[in-house]
Amino acid sequence: MFKQNENRRQWTRRPAQFWVGLILILGIIFVAIFAKWLSPHDYAQQNLTKGMLPPVWMEGSDPAYLLGTDRLGRDLLSRLMFGARVSAAVGLFSVLIGGAIGITLGMIAGYFGGGVDRLLTRLMDIQLSFPPVFLAIAIIAAMGQSLTNLIIVLGLVSWVQYARVSRGATLSLRNQEFMLAARAIGVGTGRMIWRHLLPSVLPPLAVIATVNMSAMILNEASLSFLGLGVQPPTPAWGSMVSEARSIMSIAWWNAVFPGVAIALFVIGGNLMGDGLSRRKD
Repeated sequence: MFKQNENRRQWTRRPAQFWVGLILILGIIFVAIFAKWLSPHDYAQQNLTKGMLPPVWMEGSDPAYLLGTDRLGRDLLSRLMFGARVSAAVGLFSVLIGGAIGITLGMIAGYFGGGVDRLLTRLMDIQLSFPPVFLAIAIIAAMGQSLTNLIIVLGLVSWVQYARVSRGATLSLRNQEFMLAARAIGVGTGRMIWRHLLPSVLPPLAVIATVNMSAMILNEASLSFLGLGVQPPTPAWGSMVSEARSIMSIAWWNAVFPGVAIALFVIGGNLMGDGLSRRKD
């Protein structure tokens, strides 16, 4: 009971920016999940006679298209809602993949030390020598373009940060008294790592994960902007910005609204990460 009350107090001591970021992220995830029911139109439906309509508050708009349309007459609001599915999936699942790989390898390296540690550390150094986006481009070119491949690739290029942090934390914990006591009573290696080490290693990694979720969204937007992300007609915020480049001067809303959506997701993730690393006094 005391532990539950203490955990509750820790959550209530989170600063305001954590809750603002959480609301932003949960709001985007809510829209992504229920896009099918919330969107006013089919995101892929084209109507060339309605092409490049402005938002509803501008002259020449159509009330049926609140945020206007793109050059093919597709509803921008509907495409933003379905595009949230891509961004939310990329942000969440790529972090889970990268975190699972990095935390596992980092704890193994820190716990066993010796040759295992040297081998895994060299592997981390080799991957860090390649810029993540360039590495992602090369892997996607080999694997092919799809949402699943995009998520896997972003997870594979982001595991090193989790591995380095979890390795450092494991090195500092493996000779602590509670670890020595567990060894003395015959606790096995697997149970030692997952039951005793993992709970102590996770808190700083949770902060990294929330910030990295924003980085994954930006990487997805960058790859989609380059034409290496999700392929049409499936909407993605990065590809929507890319498609709007040629009409920015006459239909700015086609680029601005997806850009604002990306910014909100990134801000939400960064606020959550900052809030997790702090507490109210």
